[in-house]
Amino acid sequence: VVLLRFLFQLTRADYYNPISQLVVKLSDPPLARLRRLVPGALGIDTAAVALLLGLEICRIGIITLLLGHTPRVAGLVMLGIGELLKLTVYIFVFSIFIRAILSWFSGSGYNPMLKLIYTFTEPLLKKSRQLVPATGGLDLSPILIFIALMLVLKLFVQPLLDYGRMAL
Repeated sequence: VVLLRFLFQLTRADYYNPISQLVVKLSDPPLARLRRLVPGALGIDTAAVALLLGLEICRIGIITLLLGHTPRVAGLVMLGIGELLKLTVYIFVFSIFIRAILSWFSGSGYNPMLKLIYTFTEPLLKKSRQLVPATGGLDLSPILIFIALMLVLKLFVQPLLDYGRMAL
């Protein structure tokens, strides 16, 4: 929930959407306290980033301890960052996939989930549409984004996860 809130803020998704409001209400209690200690910087909610990284490091540390190993801090931090980046990429892939599938059907009425997915994914798709214009009514921009996200996973995230596992 905290990662979704951070991503919604980053992409400037519709804050007044009912689903966005649910995410805000669920993530607000821990973030409100943490914001007193960790202020925002450059328009980024650093309290959310700190909470996400802390929770992920705790999760990986507990799993490592349960497996009978003593974790190292450097490995925990690298794995934590890598796992968060991987989850972020998969959230975008899943959202764009849903948007592409639902674009084949004509929607009737207002659906808050569809509106949120649209506002969440539009910044990425808008940039890719500048590179790949629509051809004959067919929008190929999601394919370009899928390829770019998979490259990010393979070239940046996976090596970070591998180094984190070695350093653990």
